[in-house]
Amino acid sequence: MFSGMLYIFLPLVIGYLIPVGKDSVLTFINTQTSRLVLVILTLMGLSLAGLDNLGQNLNQILTYTATFFISISACNLLALPVIDKIWPTETSQDHRQLPFMKMMMESLKLILVVAGGLVVGLLTGMDLEWVDKASEVILLILLFLIGIQLRNSGMTLRQILLNKKGITIALVIVLTSLPGGIIAATILGIPVTHGLAMASGFGWYSLAGILMGDGLGPIFGGAAFLNELLRELIALSLIPVMISRYPSTAIGYAGATAMDFTLPVIQNSGGIRCVPIAIVSGFILSLLVPFLMLFFLSL
Repeated sequence: MFSGMLYIFLPLVIGYLIPVGKDSVLTFINTQTSRLVLVILTLMGLSLAGLDNLGQNLNQILTYTATFFISISACNLLALPVIDKIWPTETSQDHRQLPFMKMMMESLKLILVVAGGLVVGLLTGMDLEWVDKASEVILLILLFLIGIQLRNSGMTLRQILLNKKGITIALVIVLTSLPGGIIAATILGIPVTHGLAMASGFGWYSLAGILMGDGLGPIFGGAAFLNELLRELIALSLIPVMISRYPSTAIGYAGATAMDFTLPVIQNSGGIRCVPIAIVSGFILSLLVPFLMLFFLSL
């Protein structure tokens, strides 16, 4: 049962065991990771082009996306404000202008990459039998590089264990997202394990889409990608509005992106005190995404 999980998970573990001391090497790895994400998202678009009854399948992808997004977000947002009520976080307002539109466009660019692959596949009529194998090979390389990134993210085990609020926020996200996935799976009439896997993306749209696509096909891959990307776009919009009154809610809803993509928004909107909480919460969730998603996909 776990052979497939081990096959995909092994590169991540190997990568995590590799320390990198040179900034130039880390920069190179970060650049190649970003490029591989674009390549594999293009392949996801090509996979969608190879589906029979494409219009019906696209409708199914959007239905899955909406159902999971609403179910998971509702469960998250019912619980996160409780943390703010019983364990307040001091914030400070920094009025520097945020590159909001730039960050939104970076997210929307990824949708265009998938759409570009879809259009190319439809217009050229090329043989797409090679796409699944190519996606699998690139996925293994990508997981290896992601493992290196996690190991060299600057977070030590001591720093993680000492930040209790960051751990609490991450735990609440996990414990509320999984029931949200079960609710969505029940509504859609799909296996609960598929729902749990879909709920384990925690905002990491690229990896979630790739893993779900590799495990369950392009429909689930596309839905996972859009679900997590929509979460990030909503988080970018909500953080500046919510963080002064509900900092834990704003940080938690950002999910895994709280340690990287949405971190500048969190810092500029909530102040420096929010940064360690966001980094720890985001790091733990990022680390759990491949663990939990691959586990549920293997069941």
